[in-house]
Amino acid sequence: MGTDRDTPLCVDCDGTLIRTDLLHEAVLLLVKQAPLKLLLLPFWLMRGKAYLKQRVSESVEFEWPTLPLNEAVIDAIGVARAAGRRTVLATASHQRLADGLASHLGLFDEVLATEGSVNLAGENKRARLVKHFGERGFDYVGDSNADLPVWASSRQAIVVSSGSGLANAARRVATVERVIAKPRAGLAGYVRALRLHQWLKNLLVFVPLAAAHQLTTAKGLLSGLFAFAAFSLCASAVYLLNDLLDLESDRRHIRKRLRPFAAGLIPVSHGFVLMPLLLVLSLAIAVLCLPTQFLVVLLSYFAVTLAYSLRLKRQVIVDVLILAGLYTLRVIGGGAATQVVPSFWLLAFSMFIFLSLALVKRYSELLITLQQNNASPAGRGYLVNDLPVLMSAGTSSSMVAVLVLALYINNPEIRTLYAEPLWLWLVPPLLLYWVSRLWMKTHRGEIDDDPVVFAVRDWQSLVVVALCGVLFVLAARTL
Repeated sequence: MGTDRDTPLCVDCDGTLIRTDLLHEAVLLLVKQAPLKLLLLPFWLMRGKAYLKQRVSESVEFEWPTLPLNEAVIDAIGVARAAGRRTVLATASHQRLADGLASHLGLFDEVLATEGSVNLAGENKRARLVKHFGERGFDYVGDSNADLPVWASSRQAIVVSSGSGLANAARRVATVERVIAKPRAGLAGYVRALRLHQWLKNLLVFVPLAAAHQLTTAKGLLSGLFAFAAFSLCASAVYLLNDLLDLESDRRHIRKRLRPFAAGLIPVSHGFVLMPLLLVLSLAIAVLCLPTQFLVVLLSYFAVTLAYSLRLKRQVIVDVLILAGLYTLRVIGGGAATQVVPSFWLLAFSMFIFLSLALVKRYSELLITLQQNNASPAGRGYLVNDLPVLMSAGTSSSMVAVLVLALYINNPEIRTLYAEPLWLWLVPPLLLYWVSRLWMKTHRGEIDDDPVVFAVRDWQSLVVVALCGVLFVLAARTL
């Protein structure tokens, strides 16, 4: 940074000091802390952006330690303070939020922020800094084109950017002292945010077709593909919403803190745009390509996941029942799309096996909490003392699922679908092995918080699935 001790170092906040935007984060907190006030946002904005920031900041409370910081900027501020320079937080965020962040960090001698009717951005920020320190009387750290007027009046510019375009623009109006690289997600980060690997769960829409031996029919397969696409887009929209609402708790989690939104690698504003876009595309596929019954199931899926994200995921046991139900809704949706009604046996098996998988997910999260010497995971209603209960419920549910499968195989009506049902009696032992091994690995802490991802990566799980498929083919081979 600069070497002149008499020149203050002024630092922007959003995207510079922190890898996120305080206003966007505050709006997300408003969803959880005062959701009815969301209806007032348009009216607040009509009175100006400064007024909007004031009212939003008055309505929420931040957990400052969870915000993702730009460590390179923090280090630069530390160097400046060690050299005896005055440090100033100069931000377009509201004064109340800026004061809270500055108080938490303890790195600034003064805070200049939005207050009254003046939004401290762009030209307004430049005028304020010039009034305080004089033309060329300060160095300024910023990260966007809105900072170009400020740099034009600064002694030296410090550019925080993920590319060369902003730095080149800054060099045309100011002396650039240094460029601090800003991490960015890239395409891989957006793929992670959309959780494309989770689309594998939506293959469940093909289960009713497979169970009815209609998987090779062109009409059924096409309807199944449309259903898969609709569920996948809707699920990604829900994942984005869930990540946005879980920012604070994710940032306290040993693994989830690395998610693109939690880590500040993708701007929160991008989530605001992507989520409704994906949802609209999903609904368009449902309306234009599939029966009305499927649309009802898809809307039910979204409504349940929305309730889960906003409130129900903090309700003990209710949360895992909902997760199990969302798996089963995919099966029901597949039946609605292909006009194949799922049987009692299929729905009963789905209910118990998916409940076991949901409990695996929750047990894994709680085990990590125990290993971190915490009493309960952030954003959940469980305690580490609940681990034995979850283990008991999860293993019992998986055993009941195997029992339902055995009763189905013993059902005399099975001969309408399978000529040699005796082959199917080899499936329950394979399933018993898989669920027992899954729970043993879960207890050992060898499963991450998603059993489906584990199954896809685990060669033994893939072998079990392949063997079960072969047995079902052998049982039906003469029909």
